[in-house]
Amino acid sequence: MGSPKLETLVPLLSSFALFTVLLVIIPQGPIPAYASTLEAQALLKWKSSLHRNQSASSLSTWTLPPQNATDSNAAAASPCGWYGISCNLAGSVIGINLTSSNIIGTLDEFPFSSLPYLTYIDVSINELFGGISSQVSLLTNLTFLDVSFNRLSGIIPREIGELTKLEMLYLHSNELNGSILDEIGQLRMLNNLGLYSNQLDGSLPSSLGNLSSLAWLYISHNPLSGFIPLEMGNLTNLEEIYMSYNFLTGPIPPTFGKLMKLTELHVFRTELTGSIPSELGNLKLLRRLCLYHNNLTGSIPSTLGNLTELTHFYLHENQLSGNIPDELGNLRAMIHVELRQNQLTGPIPPSLGNLTDLRYLYLRRNRLSSSIPGSLGNLRAMLYLRLDENELTGPIPFSFGNLTNLLHLILHYNQLSGRWPIEGFSNTSLSVIGLSYNKFEGPLPLPSPSTYFYSIANNKIEGKISPSICIATILSFLILSNNSLIGSLPDCLSNFSIGLSVLDLRMNRLSGTISRRFSLRSSLRTLALSQNQFEGTLPQSLANCKNLEVIDFSNNKIEDNFPAWLGTLPKLKVLILRSNNFKGRLNFPRPI
Repeated sequence: MGSPKLETLVPLLSSFALFTVLLVIIPQGPIPAYASTLEAQALLKWKSSLHRNQSASSLSTWTLPPQNATDSNAAAASPCGWYGISCNLAGSVIGINLTSSNIIGTLDEFPFSSLPYLTYIDVSINELFGGISSQVSLLTNLTFLDVSFNRLSGIIPREIGELTKLEMLYLHSNELNGSILDEIGQLRMLNNLGLYSNQLDGSLPSSLGNLSSLAWLYISHNPLSGFIPLEMGNLTNLEEIYMSYNFLTGPIPPTFGKLMKLTELHVFRTELTGSIPSELGNLKLLRRLCLYHNNLTGSIPSTLGNLTELTHFYLHENQLSGNIPDELGNLRAMIHVELRQNQLTGPIPPSLGNLTDLRYLYLRRNRLSSSIPGSLGNLRAMLYLRLDENELTGPIPFSFGNLTNLLHLILHYNQLSGRWPIEGFSNTSLSVIGLSYNKFEGPLPLPSPSTYFYSIANNKIEGKISPSICIATILSFLILSNNSLIGSLPDCLSNFSIGLSVLDLRMNRLSGTISRRFSLRSSLRTLALSQNQFEGTLPQSLANCKNLEVIDFSNNKIEDNFPAWLGTLPKLKVLILRSNNFKGRLNFPRPI
């Protein structure tokens, strides 16, 4: 899924370019000879307010020469050689870069009024606390301000709107509260705005629409509420929007269709309602569309088939209905499609077979019907295919044998039928096979050596459990319950000594004795063999399964004394032995 991790990235390249430019800026007008000394003294006053033990090592160069220093040492009174300080050619401080400097303290004593030529401040990734002073407005030449990843609290001061030269403003990952003020809309030169991961509430001001230079907007992970302003459609230079993890309501503005430079649109895990505007189909540069976990309704617009640069398409966990548009087959760059947990109906479009770069297709938990199109076998790059919990019918297409990179195939809880196309799957790398609760019949399909989850319960699979099932050497879950399997348990099941966690063979016609070599060792947590025709005794080798939590041997023909070793299983929680012929008394040192 499109990744929220991107929300923590700061566009550093543009920052470094800006900082390089700052080094050659020369202030207008004459500078008094003592100006550098005054700036140094002002910075030292702030240093003295910080926690010395932690900050001393980073700011150890922040010192002035002794008062009896000669005139030849007067240059030493300048802060231009200090750690993190940059000056212009006239010797005035224009940049402060103290990112990741282990600084602990506040900005209360920061010399806003003493640094008139300051254009760049980066004090990110420290342990600053307290508020942002309204005196920040005195830095009228400031173009870059980054105080992110600290513990700053309080409101964003209105006076920040007076920094009209500001191009980069990063306040994210703090504890700021209050609302996003209308005054933010005065920063018309702003290119990057980072406010995410704070405690900002209230609605988004319509004045955001004035930020005509804005390219990146990050406001995720706040308790923001209210509608998304229509005026945001004026931000025609926007390239990335991150507005997820909020409480935003109302519709997606159709004016978003004017954001022709947009490459990333993330408005997931909010409370949006209404339909997806067809105007989003105008965003020809869009690569990621993430609108999942909202309350969106209506159909998927066919115009989204115009987004030919799209690689990640996340609409899951909404209330979308109607058919999946055939036009999605035009999105040849697609890598990941998530449409699960909606109310989509109709067939799976055969056109999805055109998405030859697709690796993840999740259509589970909808109401899709009809058969699985054979064209999905064209998706040779596919890794994960989940079509479970729908109303699909018919057989598994033989063409699925072309999916040689497929790792997960989950089709359970449908109405699929027919036989498993064994020959077609001989070369796959499947590690998860889920076919339960369908109408499959015929012989048992065999897993691949890399299979760790294998579930074919509640079908009409018949025949013996072949010893060749043990080629799945890393099997963790083997669930074959409620079929028509016959014969005995292969001794080779004991080979799964490393990872087998669940063995569920209930409701079959398995018979014979359970081999004394059948131990499965320490990994097994659930052993369910009920409603078969096993006989003989319980093998004492099961005492080696010290992680067993569930044992169900009910409804078989086992004749045995209650074995004492059952009381040695420290994690046993469920023991069901009814409808057998056990004798004696069962003694446990503890209740289960």
